[in-house]
Amino acid sequence: MESAKKIINLLLEKRGFDFTGYRPAMIERRIQSRLRNTNCKDQEEYFSFLNQNTDEFDHLIDAFTINVSRFFRDSLTFDYISKIILPDLFLSKDHEQDNNLRIWSAGCSFGEEPYSMAIILKEFLKKEKSTKKINIFATDIDRKALACAADGSYNFDSVKDVKFGILKEYFTAEGNQFLLDPEIQKTVHFSFYDLLDKKHLSPPESIFGGFDLVLCRNVLIYFEPEHQKEIFRKLHKSLKVNGYLILGEAEVPNQEIFHKLKRETNCCKIYRKIG
Repeated sequence: MESAKKIINLLLEKRGFDFTGYRPAMIERRIQSRLRNTNCKDQEEYFSFLNQNTDEFDHLIDAFTINVSRFFRDSLTFDYISKIILPDLFLSKDHEQDNNLRIWSAGCSFGEEPYSMAIILKEFLKKEKSTKKINIFATDIDRKALACAADGSYNFDSVKDVKFGILKEYFTAEGNQFLLDPEIQKTVHFSFYDLLDKKHLSPPESIFGGFDLVLCRNVLIYFEPEHQKEIFRKLHKSLKVNGYLILGEAEVPNQEIFHKLKRETNCCKIYRKIG
């Protein structure tokens, strides 16, 4: 593991990517995959290889930032958001005379999650004849994934869970690709952001936190418990009181903030901030 730490520290020094909070087993697996691809016999040899081949840093970063996503992944979660959470949020906004809805997709990968939110919000706005302003901030540490997200072009695997009516309304088929409606693309602001960033509580582009809804699904599972605590603390602080936190099925809030959240349903990992 000492060699792995040297590799991780070199990555931080040379590229500014901090993977020190990632689970050791995950780090070991990802490094081993690069050993096989570079024909290095062990991690010490790979460390030397990295120092001599700067292009390998990009490949190593790609290995660490595994991006698995698709539109409306875990469709039950999106149904719950659409049918239960959005009506509640919009009613609260009406009472507060607040015309803005703020959403953060943390660990957005290739953009399927925030774009899925943009689509269900578009549908909700049409149904309710609402003119509320939607602000969706989507962040990741993988700049290549962010560039792909901003491009808005997807293969069939990404859209296979999309209902036909939605697919027809918001996508254009072009060869083997599905191009997202430019109006939906404009709804989402993509930016680089490290969840372990100690300088910023939330994405700097969002100016301040105060989010009504934060999605951080299947991201925390890659981090060590101590770093999970830091991230949970950050996510909690970034939410407005009564705001919603959406997690992945394998993720549970740590004890420090557990009593400050109320689980909304047994069918999805959805929590509301109560304090």
